[in-house]
Amino acid sequence: MDVFAVAGVIIFGLGYLSIALEHKLNTNKAAVALAMGATLWILAALSGIEVEHALAEAGSEIFAIIIFLLSAMTLVEVLVHYNFFDSIRQALFRMKLGDRAQFAILVVITFFASSILDNLTATIVMIQISRNFFKGNNLLVMVAGIVLMANAGGAWSPIGDVTTIMLWLGDKFSATQIMVEGILPALSFMGIATLLLAHQIKTDTKDTLEAVEISFTRSEKVVIAAALGSFSLPVIMNLVGLPPYLGLLLGLGLVWMLVELLRSRSSHMTHMEANIERLLQKTDLASIKFFAGILLAVSALHAFGILHALSTILLGAEQTIDRVIIGNVALGFLSSVLDNVPLTAMAMNIIALPDPSIWVLLALSVGIGGSFLVIGSAAGVVAMGMVKELTFGRYMQIATVPAVIAFMACIGVWYAQYVLFFAG
Repeated sequence: MDVFAVAGVIIFGLGYLSIALEHKLNTNKAAVALAMGATLWILAALSGIEVEHALAEAGSEIFAIIIFLLSAMTLVEVLVHYNFFDSIRQALFRMKLGDRAQFAILVVITFFASSILDNLTATIVMIQISRNFFKGNNLLVMVAGIVLMANAGGAWSPIGDVTTIMLWLGDKFSATQIMVEGILPALSFMGIATLLLAHQIKTDTKDTLEAVEISFTRSEKVVIAAALGSFSLPVIMNLVGLPPYLGLLLGLGLVWMLVELLRSRSSHMTHMEANIERLLQKTDLASIKFFAGILLAVSALHAFGILHALSTILLGAEQTIDRVIIGNVALGFLSSVLDNVPLTAMAMNIIALPDPSIWVLLALSVGIGGSFLVIGSAAGVVAMGMVKELTFGRYMQIATVPAVIAFMACIGVWYAQYVLFFAG
């Protein structure tokens, strides 16, 4: 490696360390990622690398991911504005169940909700709901369960997590392949983790929710249905050979026009007074900037040839299926301390095998592996911020062992179905 490549490795390492220690150093990971990504490309240009084509290719991939995420986040804000999630909370309250039953229902809802919503949004919404049903230790167990299920639920859906979106848009697997091959391993994780965590639920705590009836007008029901239906459009676009982000752009455009049309015809004040432009401003733009910076940084490392050298060290000159499987599982454990977005971006440039099943395993590993520690995923970090009693140590006591046991069962199910149905 020349001096520019060595400098690039050092800058990436320092930047990665700053991102990992964001809360201790009081740094913003989005700012670090953007500065790191731009700096690495400047070094690449100074080193004499022809950057125009490589940067254009990286920019195309980043554009697709950012537009996809921005559209999805806006549609979620529409659902929040129309009290869709509040209606779920009220329905659960009316059932008047004990804490263990409520725990089981909420983890299942989280698991499937995060396959459509991003896992960060699913975590925030479900923790807000859980505060009305749990207190003390039971609340901590519930929040830990939400983190586990938000990560697992997003790992088997093409739109459930940033990493699966990256892999899907990168043509590593089709929407059908990730759902068919990922659902059973993810369900096995959910089942085992739920059983292990439920044993930690103690005496029932009193619900603190007021019995307020939530009803929707016909127009509001139409908007909610349209927003939910929009999440199916990326799969349809992919099936007809178009980029999946066009599906969400179409869905957002239609919902936007629908809100404007129904609002102009509404004779009384309802949630039809929604302003989509204002909802768009509520989206997590900092996270989108972080993804852009990380993807820029990793693509620069690829241009330097550093990722090819790393591939040879980790997986050998000739990658074998067994070695890649072990490597993917190892990445799962590594994602408990390192962000899974750059891990996935690097894996996409390192792993040469085209087998879609291997990429499904990667999605499961880095998605679920982030659950081992509370700092291992965005869901865990936001949960720790929302529930101050959920410290690093308390999370380890509650969730680490159940998460690791359930993860190994998940990998076992993936391997069994791979050998029986998908190998060769």
